[in-house]
Amino acid sequence: MTGTWHKTACNLCYVNCGIEVLVNDGHVEKVRGDRSSPKSQGYLCNKASRIPYYAHHKDRLTTPLRRRADGGFDAIEWDVAIAEIAERMRALVDRHGGKSLALYGGGGQGNHAGGAYANAFLRALGSRNVFNALSQEKTGDFWVNGHMFGSQTCHTAEDVHHCDLLFVIGANPWIAHGFPNARDHLNQIRKDPARKLIVVDPRRSETAEMADLHLAVRPGADAFLLGALLATLVRSDAIDHDFISEHTVGFAEVKQALLNVPVEAWAAAAEISIEDIERCVAMMAAAKAMVVRVELGIQQGVNSTLNSYLEKLLIMLTGSFGRKGTNQLHSWLQPLWGNSPGQKFSPTGDEVIAGLLSPNIFPDAVLGDHPDRLRGVWIDSSNPANTASNTKAVERALKSLELCVVVDVAMTETARLAHYVLPASSQYEKTEFTLFNFEFPTNYFHVRAAVVPPLEGTLPEPEIYTRLARAMGFLPGDNVLAPLREAARRSRMEFAAAFRAFIGENPSAAAVAALVLYHTLGQTLPDGTAAAAPMWNAALLCARRSPQAVRRAIGASDDIPDQALGDALFDAIVAARQGTAITHHDYSEVWSLISHPDRKIRLAVPDMLEWLANLDPETAGAPKEFPFMLAAGQRRMFNANQIFRDPAWRRDDPDGALLINSADLDALGASDGDWIAIESAVGRLIVRCKIDESMRHGQLALPHGYGQSYPAPDGECLTNGPRINLLTESGNRDPIAGTPYHKHVAVRLSLAPAHEAAASQMQSERIHARAAAR
Repeated sequence: MTGTWHKTACNLCYVNCGIEVLVNDGHVEKVRGDRSSPKSQGYLCNKASRIPYYAHHKDRLTTPLRRRADGGFDAIEWDVAIAEIAERMRALVDRHGGKSLALYGGGGQGNHAGGAYANAFLRALGSRNVFNALSQEKTGDFWVNGHMFGSQTCHTAEDVHHCDLLFVIGANPWIAHGFPNARDHLNQIRKDPARKLIVVDPRRSETAEMADLHLAVRPGADAFLLGALLATLVRSDAIDHDFISEHTVGFAEVKQALLNVPVEAWAAAAEISIEDIERCVAMMAAAKAMVVRVELGIQQGVNSTLNSYLEKLLIMLTGSFGRKGTNQLHSWLQPLWGNSPGQKFSPTGDEVIAGLLSPNIFPDAVLGDHPDRLRGVWIDSSNPANTASNTKAVERALKSLELCVVVDVAMTETARLAHYVLPASSQYEKTEFTLFNFEFPTNYFHVRAAVVPPLEGTLPEPEIYTRLARAMGFLPGDNVLAPLREAARRSRMEFAAAFRAFIGENPSAAAVAALVLYHTLGQTLPDGTAAAAPMWNAALLCARRSPQAVRRAIGASDDIPDQALGDALFDAIVAARQGTAITHHDYSEVWSLISHPDRKIRLAVPDMLEWLANLDPETAGAPKEFPFMLAAGQRRMFNANQIFRDPAWRRDDPDGALLINSADLDALGASDGDWIAIESAVGRLIVRCKIDESMRHGQLALPHGYGQSYPAPDGECLTNGPRINLLTESGNRDPIAGTPYHKHVAVRLSLAPAHEAAASQMQSERIHARAAAR
């Protein structure tokens, strides 16, 4: 086979497995697992093999665009776009201040190099307002971690490799992965009689099919089930008293709160028998090493922040933490989010968690009448018009902005509403890395060089932000940076001194330090990996925080000083195309990663205990007007994130079918494959139905990653499957974190009228034809 194999990484989920791609004549043609990857060791899932459909498709942008008054777009030159955007941005800040601006995105899956520069640009403008996918999914967990471990940047990892009991809650790792080599490890557990698997999921998922115990909880009743399990643990004294005494604070309050739980009533609310609850507790008590693995099923379910708290209590009360085969905390090269306890976002009064704002508040933040409301939004590698709750409200907010700029590889649904669209190079046309580094005891980082040339007319994000920063006067000219660049070429020690002096003499450049590093240190890095230059300071800090773990990971001697150790770590990560270990901890060192000064875990979180005490089993059912519960955003074999826009990449399920059990479909008077109208309190869709007997009565599922408009061969745009957030509502969200209850959307069903079914069938056939022609 002709062509050249290049090492890189998958960009479809946050595991970011190491892969190799075959490149021929500037095109990615084939994908295989990279056996030299220290993290994934050759593992490859079915989705990654379809990456060529991301890299090369008809929706790529190749020139900056400016929206006309009639809603159409004109192609303009890069210099014109940069000058006009800089002028309008400057005017907006002059009128309303930097707080009137926000960044939405700043890095998609496996696409984080640009985030360093987008955030730098935002801070130079005087704003720290950031919305992204993490705050759509995970901030309830971050909030809990902040209280229990002392910082919102403390984050749990799972030592699945060595556990004898894997407890999976609201996740389906056979399909969604979520930890390295997920299917390999699930198969190993299934084949080993000494290892067990428990799955909590309303659906009989692919992972649940492998389980020793499947707890088919009622949709939305996870908190009742977790509370009943914890109460049974305490009442049966199946807890680790030694661990609790040595490593935690506040058990007495937690114990009393759990003793107050009416186990029978909560088990009934969850629709789980007392016998299965007792069997589950017995399995936990018998385990030598249990890992709890959770995902969006509870993090975007009802009571999501409380769910995250109860999940942590399961870990701690059983002593399943800080030992081989249990849950851990992990190190960071660079934290992917911040720590912002007690901060509020003034336009809406919502809490800022981990330095992030919930996308659910985005429409209110723009459309409200607060003097500090958002008036300009910079959107980088994100598509809120499809991914945020309540599509119609998000579209109204985007249309009302004084300035909206989108940086992306394709003409997304959000880009169609922007004032300017800037075409970025794809993730395989530029240097990239991922900040999703969640492993323990060994953690990994992967800097990837470009494997194909950039599409003509596109720019990588560091170049886009360089032009903007210089147009706005934030970044000195190349002549000013030249001495720094020469210092970097001579020695790292000389560069470090020169860089510190430069920032001291040019304090206004501190906000865009990432760009300064890109144009100086970055020009000395191998394989054109200049975009990884901001990781130099991260490597220095990592070596300072965990020197022994870094020494073990890179094989450095004990006598190397911290500055040199950080430099050695940085050199290791930019040199290894297959990724490299950044830290290797002893299990005993997990306690050093807790941020409380006494290194103890706080079990009692007053807000959570109050929430627990007020749970009402009567609220667990579906409302009569909308009797079905929809999981809006299910992961399947051939769906991924919004960057996959070409419908030809899907080998099956091109319509994004609504999964429903046969009894519910029969009651509707419909047949498998019919077109169904699904309606929520805020929206309506026509979807194809598909019988799936793994679904509970009253439970439905639609996939995420659909709803994009994609150009057909005749030039018309086809909508590729359901835009599920036409059904979701911004107010259906967690009261603390604002994360949406996407896994619990109340809906009703009816047969689609004949004309709508016919139109949907015609669109489906055209999408099928498009896929077949690829």
